[in-house]
Amino acid sequence: MKRVIFNQKGGVGKSTIAVNLASIAAHQGKKTLLIDMDPQCNSSRYLLGEAAKQIAPTLANYFEQTLNFVIYPKPASSYVHATRFENLSVIPSHPEIGELQSKLESRHKIYKLRDALKELAKDYDEIILDTPPAYNFFTQSALIAADCCLIPFDCDDFSRQALYTLMNNVGEIKADHNPALTIEGIVVNQFQPRASLPQRMVNELIAEGLPVLDSKLSSSIRIRESHEQCLPMIHLDARHKLSQEFLALYQELQPV
Repeated sequence: MKRVIFNQKGGVGKSTIAVNLASIAAHQGKKTLLIDMDPQCNSSRYLLGEAAKQIAPTLANYFEQTLNFVIYPKPASSYVHATRFENLSVIPSHPEIGELQSKLESRHKIYKLRDALKELAKDYDEIILDTPPAYNFFTQSALIAADCCLIPFDCDDFSRQALYTLMNNVGEIKADHNPALTIEGIVVNQFQPRASLPQRMVNELIAEGLPVLDSKLSSSIRIRESHEQCLPMIHLDARHKLSQEFLALYQELQPV
């Protein structure tokens, strides 16, 4: 399973959801790989802590290699690093990856990530891709390479308007590049069940026929502690309400 976490709006919890789903999969015994495609490197720091600043090679090095003719290119597995969590590995990002975008676009390297994932999928049960908050070369590459797309959503009007554009963009990738791509659903993040606006907005999205998932993720200070300590929730506090919500989300995403 190759899953991309995607929303072109920032601040909706892409990295948090990507890392916590990957951690749950690994905790359940699945060999799991997280690929951080965001120049902000949040997923990399979440899993690796301060070591993320010095670690090499990174995804930027992989894309640099694709820009140069190499007789014997390094296999995609060369860019994978183990984490301290059993069954969980990462291909970290690097801030310089953003500087490569125009070169990669002009050289038509949009399918290189798909080639890498075909190779890596032989060794992993699950691959999760964390994308930058933009519809650009890197998110398009991820959508072309993935089997499915999970869309984080926070309940405000700006997110709602961006959601319609996002759905159209995913549909375009599906039509033009990846007919097997599916939308797993929309996961509501930082949900406040006692507030009227989130409830109303979720109900309206469901009424419009959008694939809103049953599992919702609460707002909690505990997730900030999780970020600070570089410990996914399943390792920080497995009994916490938010940990259980991540677990419920992971279970809902499993094929019947």
